[in-house]
Amino acid sequence: MTVVLLLRQLGLAGTVIGMICVYLGIYLSTVIFFVTGFVRTIPVALEEAAQIDGAGPLLVFRRVVLPLLRPVLATATILICLYVWNDVFYAFFVVGGRLDTLPLNLFRVASAGLYLNNWHLIFAYVILMSLPLVVVFAVAQRRIISGITGGAVK
Repeated sequence: MTVVLLLRQLGLAGTVIGMICVYLGIYLSTVIFFVTGFVRTIPVALEEAAQIDGAGPLLVFRRVVLPLLRPVLATATILICLYVWNDVFYAFFVVGGRLDTLPLNLFRVASAGLYLNNWHLIFAYVILMSLPLVVVFAVAQRRIISGITGGAVK
């Protein structure tokens, strides 16, 4: 059964919740792949030291493992944001014209032929559309660099 038919049967076609569910189903495996690969490299001695100090499993995760996961979570965030932001295919078929995403609007404007001679307007829209990704990258870049330098000091 296709994604669009399943969303129609669930009543989620053309909704934001439906798009979130589709993107979760597509990209959650990528994040799980990154995180599990990174968690396997964390030394067990760090967790054992926290347990000897009296920390329970949740506190060990929150105080030891989660700070070490910041670089991989920042990397996954950047990649997933790029994938979702540039996605026109699923937005076009799942949302189906009921909601507009910025890339879908750009696709419609560029393919409409109305602004064929006004390329400066299309490129201005592209620049405005890319600003949120630049902000996400600028914020997440600090986390990645701090994680790389933190791993080098160990």
